[in-house]
Amino acid sequence: ELWVSETKIIYERKLKMNPFIAETIGYVGGMCTAFCFMPQTLKTIKTKDVQSLSMVSYILYCIGILSWVIYGVYVHSIQMVIFNSISLFFAGYILIMIIKYRQKKQL
Repeated sequence: ELWVSETKIIYERKLKMNPFIAETIGYVGGMCTAFCFMPQTLKTIKTKDVQSLSMVSYILYCIGILSWVIYGVYVHSIQMVIFNSISLFFAGYILIMIIKYRQKKQL
């Protein structure tokens, strides 16, 4: 595929880095980023306590991550699409809970 060969050229010529090492670093970083919201998501599901969470922060984060997913599709980066989609799932789920549980508290 064209994008794979272009990425390989960038790694070999510009960065002088082994493509395997670069891809491994990308996957490790992607996994850390993707799953960093999992503990907060599980805690929020369990406690239903969203009072200390910033709705504006989660809205901005979700918009940013959605933009990265779209960009990843555009540049054909499977890592970017997969890991940012996972991150968007967890952050989006928290955002939905913020909206849901704050509405219940107001009633």
